[in-house]
Amino acid sequence: MGTDKTTKKGRRIKCLVNPTNEERLAQEPLIAFSFYLSERNNVLLSVSDEIIENLDKGFTNNSTDCGLIGHASTLMWFWTLGAYEIVRTMCQAKKCFSDNFYENILELKNDLAKARMPNAKMEKKGKNMPVSSNRSPDGWDITNKDLLIGDPEDPISGRMLLEKYDNVLSSLTIEDIKARHENAYNKESKR
Repeated sequence: MGTDKTTKKGRRIKCLVNPTNEERLAQEPLIAFSFYLSERNNVLLSVSDEIIENLDKGFTNNSTDCGLIGHASTLMWFWTLGAYEIVRTMCQAKKCFSDNFYENILELKNDLAKARMPNAKMEKKGKNMPVSSNRSPDGWDITNKDLLIGDPEDPISGRMLLEKYDNVLSSLTIEDIKARHENAYNKESKR
C-alpha cells in the first residue's frame, strides 16, 4: 500500500491568503467540529509523512538504516497514541457527525485500538491478557518497507494504519459535521 506523499501533502497544506470562512472550512472541515482537534490532526499528518519518509529511506537496496527505522518506530508509537485519542474524541461525539462518517471513524478507532492496546497498555485488545514485555517495539516488513505494530502474535501494518487514518480524516466534509464538539456535552443535544 503505497502512499503518494506529494499528492497527500499538496492536498493537506494549501497556503490561503486572507481566506474566507468558507474557504478555510472547505480546506479543513474538522475546524467546524473543533479548531484544536483540527490542528492536532495536522500535526499527526506531518508526523505520518515523516514516518513514511524514514521508512522509505531506512529500507533501501537490501540494506537497512537502523537509525532511520528506529526513529520511524518511535514516531509511530507516539503517532498511534495521538491518532487514537483524536479518533476516540470524535467517536464520543457521535451526534456531531453524519452516520456514514461516524461508521468510518468507528472502524478506524477499532483498527487503531489493535495497535494502541498492546503498545500503550501492554494488553491484548479486548482481553484482560498481557502482551509479552520481552518483545521488540515492532516487527519489520523489509519487502514492504513497513513496521508491524501492536500484538506481535497479530500485528497490524503501520503503513496501512497511517494511510487509513489519512483517508478517513480526508474524507470528512463540512456536510458530515452536524455540531461542534462542545455540543456533544449539551444535555439538550443528547435527547
